[in-house]
Amino acid sequence: MMFVQPVVLQDHGVRLEPLSPAHEDGLRAAAADGELWKIRVTSVPEPENTRAYIDTALQMRAEGHRFAFAVFDETSGRIVGSTSYHDILPAVRRVEIGWTWYARSVQRSHVNTTCKLLMMGHAFDTLGCAVVGWRTDNFNFASQRAIERLGAKKDGVIRGHALRRDGTVRDTVMYSMTAGEWPEARAQLLYLRSRHA
Repeated sequence: MMFVQPVVLQDHGVRLEPLSPAHEDGLRAAAADGELWKIRVTSVPEPENTRAYIDTALQMRAEGHRFAFAVFDETSGRIVGSTSYHDILPAVRRVEIGWTWYARSVQRSHVNTTCKLLMMGHAFDTLGCAVVGWRTDNFNFASQRAIERLGAKKDGVIRGHALRRDGTVRDTVMYSMTAGEWPEARAQLLYLRSRHA
């Protein structure tokens, strides 16, 4: 049995559905909102590669390494991005959250905070994870700030770790949160979201 089972997570006007081919058009439109695929430090698909992006995510799900979601804004009913559990390690009860991106029109809104609350809550409270991790490009400063706002701790930097979409080699900044840190982080995120509203 897979550690991460199909589930729909929703709260505060945001819904996460297991990614499927039915989400292709909505995902393509979300990526086009801001031409996000042009940012060299992200994993956003080019519009013409949206189906391949979904197929890769589904293959990784079948292998037990990644579980991707489509992110819906329930007010508009449209897909506004994608996020995933990845590097899933059931033996040590650890998942990472990543492959996350949102349409430019919902960036700096409640969407990211709500998605992280949903995913972290599911990981810690339902899956019983001991640790949730994040990783990002050493030049993706916006992502680093967003991860730190969640309450995650910086574990370090893995140098020469992965290829970027332009073929250059990146250093990867690693973060994590333990189950013991989650209650305080959740309280802080709920407070920040209420202030944003």
